[in-house]
Amino acid sequence: MEAAETGLLLVMTANLTACGIEMYNAYEEAVLPLLERHGARLERRLCTADRLREVHLVWFPNRQAFERYRSDPDRARYGHLLQASGAVIELAEMSDWRKA
Repeated sequence: MEAAETGLLLVMTANLTACGIEMYNAYEEAVLPLLERHGARLERRLCTADRLREVHLVWFPNRQAFERYRSDPDRARYGHLLQASGAVIELAEMSDWRKA
């Protein structure tokens, strides 16, 4: 991400259980490609060695693009996988501390 770029920067944290990892990964495989449709991009996708925690850094051009992603019918179609995974999701809006 370029220093001069603005937009909405989000950090998503997913806490998983061992039995939910497979369902969560299936959900992610289905919905992460949808980011591009809304002008967004996955900047980083990190996980712990045991795969029980993931952190995503996601950039959206604006809040409206984020809301369109959240309400995308194709994303909603896979919501059952996220629910079945038992993942506990936290979402935080972030800013570059150098610009804050």
